[in-house]
This record gives sequence, structure tokens and C-alpha cells, in this order.
Amino acid sequence: MESILVKIQDTVAKYADVLSKISRVDVEVVDNRLYRVAGTGMFSELVNQDMSAEGYVYRQVLKTGRRQIIYSPGRELICQNCPHCNDCQEEIEISMPVRMGMEIIGIIGLVGSSREQKERILGDEQLYLEFLEQIADFISTKAREYREMDNKNRLLDTLDCTIGYIDQGIVIIGDDHVITTSNEAAKKQLELDMPEGTYVEIEATGDRMNYQNEYKMKVGDREFSIMGHLYDLPQKKGRYAKLLLFENSKAIQKKYYEMTSTVHTLDCSNIIGDSEGTQKMKREIMQVAQSSSTVLITGESGTGKEMVATAIWNASNRHSGRFVAINCAAIPEALLESELFGYVKGAFTGADPHGRIGKFELANKGVIFLDEIGDMPLYLQAKLLRVLQERKITRIGSNQVIPIDVRILAATNRDLREMIREKKFREDLYYRLNVIPLEIAPLRERMEDIPPLAEHFATHYAKLFQKYFWKITEPVLNCLRQYPWPGNVRELENVVEFMVNMMGTDGVLDEKTLPREVRERGGKSEEKNSSSDGEEDERTVHSETGRGTEEVLTLKELEQRAIRQAIARYGDTTQGKKEAARQLGIGLATLYRKIGE
Repeated sequence: MESILVKIQDTVAKYADVLSKISRVDVEVVDNRLYRVAGTGMFSELVNQDMSAEGYVYRQVLKTGRRQIIYSPGRELICQNCPHCNDCQEEIEISMPVRMGMEIIGIIGLVGSSREQKERILGDEQLYLEFLEQIADFISTKAREYREMDNKNRLLDTLDCTIGYIDQGIVIIGDDHVITTSNEAAKKQLELDMPEGTYVEIEATGDRMNYQNEYKMKVGDREFSIMGHLYDLPQKKGRYAKLLLFENSKAIQKKYYEMTSTVHTLDCSNIIGDSEGTQKMKREIMQVAQSSSTVLITGESGTGKEMVATAIWNASNRHSGRFVAINCAAIPEALLESELFGYVKGAFTGADPHGRIGKFELANKGVIFLDEIGDMPLYLQAKLLRVLQERKITRIGSNQVIPIDVRILAATNRDLREMIREKKFREDLYYRLNVIPLEIAPLRERMEDIPPLAEHFATHYAKLFQKYFWKITEPVLNCLRQYPWPGNVRELENVVEFMVNMMGTDGVLDEKTLPREVRERGGKSEEKNSSSDGEEDERTVHSETGRGTEEVLTLKELEQRAIRQAIARYGDTTQGKKEAARQLGIGLATLYRKIGE
């Protein structure tokens, strides 16, 4: 490893040359390993040579740390072990240690080889010593500066290496707003090369979310929204004034989306059915997908409005963006605004202290699906209308306006025109939403879809429950066709799930697996349309008591039957129970209580 004097060899050589010219004697400088770093006169041809075998006097200086003056070279006691003791060419020698702190890093040798030089040195000995000490100090200062710079460069190299492994973006900026260095994560997140010397502007917006501050970062003619922290570095000035640790808002939105949203992979191929209505719907989906206009999807509950919305997104040029769905009926009115538009730290009492990103912001460059739009309160309808007109949002508690590029798909099972007449829905919003209307027919109007749908659901749940499935019998399909399906496809799926649970090891879905209500109501419809099998119809129409008149049930039994039917229709999930409670005209808490009775 090279000594520090070797690393600043050019500087040392200049000082040796200056000293030699002023003193008019030969000068050599060796490092602490007795390697000649610089030399003048008779030493100039001997630079870069090891002199450890002959530098006895220098070795003593390194050992004692004191300067040595040899007035009679070759004849003094210290010279006895020198290999040139008997043929020494020197008349006088002054050896001065070069210190850096407590460390001796080298020696300056002032060598007079003639009597004239010796007399001149002796005549002004103190002046020569002081000048020699000063040159030693100069060399020491340069060595210290080099070491500090070397340590700083090593530190910066370590820093560059370290920040290269950090996932967050890091940009180090000088006090002149010029980039000193940045890591690959920063370049990747911003999709921008930021070489050293690039001018950058960073301005805090005042918003704070998820423990981080929001900043607007401008590089050239491009502007970015980022979340992170801007730190003052200890130096505060020069090239290392500030450190920006950040994530692109897009990256944060992606993480938040992955944590809070369902992955949607459904497209037109997942819409099952052979009816003309279903085939027409598929064609319309492919047609409207290429547009950026707002779509209003209408249809009864359970017809698959979200599936249609997902298929539109997947077939559009926004499929690389996000599909963000929100059910306006499932979220309390007081929280719906914050879910849609987000909020910053301290926006309102009870809010997440770290703030939250809203659904519109998450859906930027993608699609937002507003399900049950008819349940949106009037004051929010006005805000939604403004978003549709201006394509901008503002988080709750913030004054920052955020531009968005979002396609809006809305859905409802309610009659919005009737709601307009009742002053429960804004007419101007309706026309903004109903640019492209899509109506999904109820399942009872497309009975051709029932066999393929039932087959699909049976295969799915048999695989899920690890059961063998072979077929659905024709009498069962006839019964399913005759049932009116008030809950539409969702109810059909729940019925088939029940049937697969009841299915035997033969893998056949027969009449024994049908839920009682479907068997009874489907049988009644079939009886009206067919006079055959009257005896079997009678058994279906009437109760299982075997009597020709229907069994009289208590009010309690009727209530329990209605609850079971509603849950069978809308599902045993929390959302299904909410819908069941709404259809029964009772609260969700009341429904849970009655289920437990």
C-alpha cells in the first residue's frame, strides 16, 4: 500500500525543489518506510528507490521523533553503523521529521556536500532549521488535506454504493439546486435519467400522508408528485446541502392499491351465456371499451354489473392502469367522501392520523367503478359532478388541486329517473353519467344462459370443495329454468353452491340437491306451463305433509323462512346479508339477532 507522501508525490517534489533553491543545497524527502519520494541535485536520479538498507540516520529520526543534525558525517557516533561511514561524501546533514498529528509520515533531509555549503548552513543554522520546519509543516498540511479528501471520497463512494441498494429514491442536492448524485431507484421511479449537474426544483405542497410529506419536484420541463422527506445535511452548503428520500406518488398508490383492492382479471370470456341478450352485451362491451366516455350500467341486483365494468376496463386502452371499485351503498355517508377523495393528516376528528389516498387518486390513468351510484348522498353528487366537469380533485383538509385522468363507470339497480322526479338524484349528474347506457337483462329474461351458468358454477364449487362432479340432470335444469330468479345470477350461484354441498358421491346434481324454495317455486311455474306429471306437481306445490292443502306456518316460522330465502338469494357474506336485510326491510343488527334465535 502506498504511503501518503507517495500519493502527493508531485506536491512533495515541488516543496523539495523550492527548499533546494532557497538553501542552495541538495534535498531529499523519504517516507516512513524509507522510500525516497523526492530529491534534488545528486538525489534526483535516485527518486522512487528503497533506501532502507542505508538510511540509518533517518531510521533513528523515525524511532525518536527528533530532528538530527550531523556536523561531521562519517566521524560521529551515530554514523558508525552506516554502510557509507568510511566513504561518506557529505559535509553536513539536517534530518527533519514530517508529522501529521502524532504520526511521523516522512523525513526531509537537507544535505551539504561541500565545505562552502556547510559554512553557509552553520552561518544561519537557526534560520535553516526554521525554514525546514516550515516546509515540513507545509507538506504535513497537504498530506492532511489529501487524507481528508480521500476519506471524504471514500465516504462518498460508500454512500453511493449504499444508496444504490436502497429501494427508495435518493437525490443529494447542492445549495445551488443542482443534483450531486442520485440512486437507481430514483431514476427508475421517475423514469428519468438525472445525471450530476441537473438542475432541480423541490417544493413542499403542505400535505402529509402515510408518515410522509408531499413535494412537487420539477426536473427540466417535467413535474412529479412525490412523497418523502427532505433533510438538511450537516454541511448545509456546497454540493452536499440536502438529501431527498422519496417514493413516487405512483409507487405509493400502487402499494396502497395492492393492499386495499381486489385483483380483477375478468374479461368478456368470463361472461357466460348463450342467449342473444348476453351475446349482444358482449358486443356492446367491446364497442364501448374503446371510448373514454362515462358508462352507466343498469340492471337488477345480482345481474353482474361489476363483471361488465371489469370487462370494459380489460378490453380498453386503460387496462394497464388500475380498476378501482367502490360501493356507494356499503360505506357510511360520513365516510364516503373521504374514501372517494382521500384526506391529509389532521383533516377531521377520527381520521387516520397519517392521511389516506382516495379512490379517484388511486384510479388515475385507469378506471373507477362507482357501484350503487343511486345511493350516493346529494351533496356528494354535486362534488362528483364537479369532478366530471373539471377532472380535478382536492383531498379533504388540503387546498391542493390534483389533476386526474380517470374513466368513470357507474352502476345502479335503482330507477334514477324516478329518483330525479323525487329530488333524490341530480338530473345534471344523471346526464353526465348516462353518456353510454348499458342495461343488463335479468336472468329470467335469458333462460338460455341458465344451463351453461349452472354448469360453470357446479364445476367451480366441486373443485373448491374437492368433490367429484359429473352432470346436472334434465329435471333439475327444467326446474332452474322455471324458477323466476329474483336474485339473478348471484342467486343462481348461491343455489348451485348449495347443491354441490348436498351432492352425493355419484357427482350428480339431481332434484334431491335442490333447495326447497327453488324446488317448490320452480315446480309451481312448471305446473302452470305443463299438465303432465300432475301427481308429481301436486307433491311439489303442496307441503311435504302429504295433505292436499298447504301447511299453515306460524309467524315465527314464516319469518325464519323469509330470512333463509333472502340469505340463499343474496349470499352468506357480509355484503349479502346487508342486501338481504335491506330487502327484508330490517337493519343488519336485527338480521343477525334473528339468525341467532
